Amino acid sequence: MAKPATKLVIITEKLLLKKIAKIIDEAGATGYTVVDAGGRGSRNVRSSGQPSVSDTQSNIKFEVLTENREMAMKISDEIATQFFEDYSGIAYICEAEVLNSYAFCGPDGC
Repeated sequence: MAKPATKLVIITEKLLLKKIAKIIDEAGATGYTVVDAGGRGSRNVRSSGQPSVSDTQSNIKFEVLTENREMAMKISDEIATQFFEDYSGIAYICEAEVLNSYAFCGPDGC
């Protein structure tokens, strides 16, 4: 049975990975997925994760499933406030349906 969820997607510079992961964890999200990302936007073209001399020019994409929109907005607002004035990045929210009944269980179970 599907369960409604809110998906927060954050695309930003790879050097922010640990800082953004900490914000997501502190907000109470049960997990996230991170993948290398690339593309073009208002701040020019970014690497698609291809090997290079420096990793600092790469982008990443976080996907976070949250139980409600409020948690997704809290995470997004915190990240935008702390980083998006000085670093490239974008965040957006989509409605989703989770098919795994354990999607929002914590480390101690449901």
